Amino acid sequence: MLIRNAVHDDWPHMWRFMQPIVKAGETFTWDPDISEEDARANWLHEPGTGRTLVAIDGDGAIVGTAEIHRNQAGPGSHVANAGFMVDPAHEGRGVGRALVNRVLEAARVDGYRAMQFNAVVETNTHAVALWQSIGFEIMATIPEAFLHPLKGYVGLHVMYRRLMGVRS
Repeated sequence: MLIRNAVHDDWPHMWRFMQPIVKAGETFTWDPDISEEDARANWLHEPGTGRTLVAIDGDGAIVGTAEIHRNQAGPGSHVANAGFMVDPAHEGRGVGRALVNRVLEAARVDGYRAMQFNAVVETNTHAVALWQSIGFEIMATIPEAFLHPLKGYVGLHVMYRRLMGVRS
């Protein structure tokens, strides 16, 4: 699997699997009816504001994507934040793990000291287990902060991992 920086021409291939994930409303905190234009603006970062990566399989298909940006401005800008989406047809094949390892490496190169996930849906147990296996800790769970379409109000985890001096 190749992981590289995304280019604008990658967007249609990314949106093909991102849109159904967002529309399902089970794991991502975006408005399920977000327009493609707004989604693109949120995910594809301009130089200097973050990075967007794509995972490409052996056939040349984009099977996952990640984006990284600073979690806060000013005195909080040394902590990164990131988002990940994997094509459901390729789940369970290591795409998410490969993307998060590449994002952690990029965050270190960019000088971030830590990474924080602000909103990991607690019922997204595969993602929670993956993040924990790579060294993220659940720092807090905000009860009933996410309205899951099938399970009702569930919690959102805030997860954290130091980057400096830590290897994945």
